[in-house]
Amino acid sequence: MEYNWGPHFIVPTEALKNYSGIVRLREELDEDLLTKELAELGMSGSIVRITNPWYYRKKGAETWVKIGESTNKSDNFAVTWTTRGLKNGKYEVQGLMHVFVKKDNDERAIARQSIVEVTVKN
Repeated sequence: MEYNWGPHFIVPTEALKNYSGIVRLREELDEDLLTKELAELGMSGSIVRITNPWYYRKKGAETWVKIGESTNKSDNFAVTWTTRGLKNGKYEVQGLMHVFVKKDNDERAIARQSIVEVTVKN
């Protein structure tokens, strides 16, 4: 069974789809569901770090451009994205959350992504 532990896009609100200027991107995760999925995958151990790099691309493009990266879980992995300089139009924003688990000397990782479509209107 697959558990949807995240990441869940929460920037700045779920309803806001038009971005202009400086936007604060944030995501959250469900730690209980994460623990269940790790157990099901046979990856028991200690979570040693969680990191969330952020990317954007023009809608229809193949290449992602990195916005930033956060390990600050208490701040919902927040980074700021400056849309100034981007052409108005449709974009996609991706949060790619990595969870690193360590047991004895073995470190493994799982990752999930969250992609949302937004409109840049500068």
